[in-house]
Order: sequence, then structure tokens, then C-alpha cells
Amino acid sequence: MKRSLLIILLFIPLLALSQKKEYKVAVVGFYNFENLFDTIDTENVRDTEFTPQGSNRYNSGVYQDKLSNLSRVVSEIGTDVTPDGVAVLGICEIENRQVLEDFVRQPAIRDRNYQIVHYDSKDRRGIDVALIYNPKYFEPKTSFAYPLFTRVSPDGDTSYSRSILVVSGVFDGDTMTFMVNHWPSRSGGEKATAHLRNRAAELNKMFVDTIEQEYPGQKIIIMGDLNDDPINESVKKYLNARNSPKRLNKDEMFNPMYDFYKKGIGTTAYRDAWSLFDQLIFSYSFVNKRYGGWQFYKAGIYNESYMLQKEGQYAGYPLRTYGGGVYMGGFSDHFPVYAILLKEIN
Repeated sequence: MKRSLLIILLFIPLLALSQKKEYKVAVVGFYNFENLFDTIDTENVRDTEFTPQGSNRYNSGVYQDKLSNLSRVVSEIGTDVTPDGVAVLGICEIENRQVLEDFVRQPAIRDRNYQIVHYDSKDRRGIDVALIYNPKYFEPKTSFAYPLFTRVSPDGDTSYSRSILVVSGVFDGDTMTFMVNHWPSRSGGEKATAHLRNRAAELNKMFVDTIEQEYPGQKIIIMGDLNDDPINESVKKYLNARNSPKRLNKDEMFNPMYDFYKKGIGTTAYRDAWSLFDQLIFSYSFVNKRYGGWQFYKAGIYNESYMLQKEGQYAGYPLRTYGGGVYMGGFSDHFPVYAILLKEIN
């Protein structure tokens, strides 16, 4: 069969014991860009440290290096199974749409013609979530950003975290919804802030349940930096995410990142401990073959050696742009996560 630039048609013998079957292949992912700011001091946004006059001396050279570094990583994710790489990528910790416009024009990825879904959030640091997509695979039909408030002061002033981005459309014949998240941090203590992440999880599950009631069988992926691990209450209880696709109930979701976590494999490190905050979580219809269409096959964490710090106290950690206020020329303090989707060819 003719090799297509849209997708690779692979033989996957693991999925058929008696005979080989032919599948379309696509890759989806999520990546925390760790403070991809422009160099402009924006009014009413806490971005001064990411300006030439700020503590990081964040200038155009640093900005361009960071864009180049991030695009190198994104250009490689999934290319072992498809030359198109990642078809849909959720992103967090970006300041505005302009930094994404600059990102998708980077030489390493510009041929993919990535398009952008982005809304400004009410987060006080001015950082947002977004989705980029290859239009050869995905065509958005509707999208919205739901504000996530964290606190209401006695005088009525409301504080917000990053919004929840919900994008629905058609992914190569399947109706599919992507929900991009960057949940409230653990600043102030994990237990003291757990209710904020639980609320974010409740909202995500509410959107999932509403979609499934109105459009039974629609494929849904929750992705993001959840600031919680797969074993935390927000994920296990409020998202109702399970560690195995076997015997999954319709109201449950499948979290393939759980097994990585149990093996001690994470996406970000702090005080000599790995966390797996970056997750991809799939609706029931992604793991039940009776729904047909695109199905979950395999998940991964992209952590190539060049993305690691090589020496010093934090050797083996993700190589960051800055460490202790010192420019390190790295990528992000998080590794990206991705999943391979398959669609059987009749």
C-alpha cells in the first residue's frame, strides 16, 4: 500500500495473534513549556522577571533559544511511528498567543503548519494553556476556556488559576474533544491546596459527563500539568481515572500514566523525588473496540538524554532554561508526555 504523508500504515502484530492488521497511526501529546514569555513587560501581569531588566535578564537571545529548543523537542515526538510527529499538542505555561505564533514558525516544525487554539486566562502571572494542531489530522469545530477561580477575598476580589481549555472537532473521521489543563500548584502545601485541584478535576469530569450524555461514544482526552500524581484523590476519585483499561466502566476513564508512576518514572523532579504531574487520560470509548475508530495503543514520556542536566546537584533532572537564577540554556522543567493512537483499516 502507498505510504502516505498524512499517516503511516503499520503492521502491528501485537494486536492480532493470528494475522497482521493494518492501522493508521497518530500521536497526541502535552508539554509544559516552563515560562515561555515574550520579553515585554506587560501591564497588570507578573512578568517582570522575564524581561531584559528583570532578575533573569530575559532578552531576545534567550527567547529565541528557548523557542528553538522547545521546537526541537516537539519536532521529534512521535516521529518513530509517523513522519508527521505529534498531530495535536496541549501546551501550558505560555504568556500569550504571540509566543505560540513565534513557536509554530520555528524551522524545525513550520512545515507541519500547526494551527493554534488559545484564550487569555485570568491567572495573575499571565500564563495560559493552549492547543496546537496539524490541520491534516484535526479540524476544530467548537472551543471555549472555562475560568478556574481559586479564592474570593472578603472584599469580593476573585483570584484565578489557569483556565480549562475545551476543544471539540473532527480527528480524521472521529469526533474528538481535547481538554487542556494546568491545575493550581501546591504552593502553600499539598494538603492545603488539594481542594483546588479537586475542584478542577470535578469540572473536567462534569464536562466529560455532559459531552458523553449528549454525544454517546465521543472520544475525549483530558491532558495537562495536573500538579497531582495519578494516585492523588483529584485524579483517582474526582476524575474517576483507573490504571487499567480492562473491566473499565462507562463512567470511568483510563490513565496510562499510572504504571509509569508506579515504576518511579516521572516528568518533573523536586528534592530528589520524581512526580508525574503531566498526564493524558482517556475516555471509555478510547479503550473499548466496539466504538471503532481511533483507539488508545500506547503512552510514553519523551525524555531524551540531551534534555537532561548532565552534572551538579540536579544531574538527571530535566534541563531547564534557568536554574537558581542562572541561565542554563535548557528546555523545560517538565518532560512532555504523548500517546499513540491507532485506527484499523478495513
